[in-house]
Amino acid sequence: MPKVPYTKPALTFVDQLQQLKNRGLTIEDDNKCLFLLETISYYRLSGYWYPMLEHPKHTHKFKQSSSFNAAFNLYCFDRELRKLINAELEKIEVAIRAKMIYILSHSYGAFWFRDNTLFSNQYNFNKTREKLEIEFERSEEEFIIAFKNKYTDSLPPCWIMFEISSFGNLSSLYKNLKKSIPEKRAVANHFGLDRGTFESWMHSIVYIRNLCAHHSRLWNRELRVTAILPNNPRNQWLNNTAKTNSVTGLVTSINKRIYCTLSIIIYLLNVINPNHNFKSKFKALLHKYPDVDPAAMGFTSTWGQEPLWQ
Repeated sequence: MPKVPYTKPALTFVDQLQQLKNRGLTIEDDNKCLFLLETISYYRLSGYWYPMLEHPKHTHKFKQSSSFNAAFNLYCFDRELRKLINAELEKIEVAIRAKMIYILSHSYGAFWFRDNTLFSNQYNFNKTREKLEIEFERSEEEFIIAFKNKYTDSLPPCWIMFEISSFGNLSSLYKNLKKSIPEKRAVANHFGLDRGTFESWMHSIVYIRNLCAHHSRLWNRELRVTAILPNNPRNQWLNNTAKTNSVTGLVTSINKRIYCTLSIIIYLLNVINPNHNFKSKFKALLHKYPDVDPAAMGFTSTWGQEPLWQ
């Protein structure tokens, strides 16, 4: 299909409201709708009423009984879901960082992340090193300023450096470590995973964390970065990792939807803190929004019977 110039004009909030009505969306409260169009924006909200459109979607005609309030409830659910996930990912990232620091620094010293002999791809090593240097130079943390004033080293030891470094850089460092280094395996083994699976989970966490940071839609998103599903994890994992479409019969892997991410979070939290309450928090969120269909998030029909989720 040939590309064409974008010619759609900017609409006033009143015109946006009328357009939704003309397309068949039920507006329960005009004032509420106008307020939300102004404070959230039409385009951001459109991601939540898009599933309500009839096929073909480009006609922009809503299915019968589609309502603005239902779309806004999906928006609210998604916002709370991101907050819940973000809080748990912080715990996971801190735990992974601590384990990498401890294991690798005891084998290769405080500055192991600067040792190019430990890494397989020198271009990627230099690229990550540059990012770390930028983070170090930009940091205004008191402990970083104190280090700069006292020491001549270009970068601080790993336990200081990684306090200001992004998890993305940490993920890149882990991925680039040579496979022959036993400490790479030791970090993954601590979490009951093999190297490749753990590496992909770290990458997936970076991706999801970035989506949360940019307030992007998670609820029914097809994930661009997918995590490897473990073959022989040491700890409890999912029994069913395939989802069957009730309409088409098509079988797909669960790793393309947020259900997989949520299961990964539970798995890792079970290692970090077996007494966590993430599952109860998520189930409470579903109870708060009963109209949200877990299937849209990639949940299987038997997810409630999975030992990981009980």
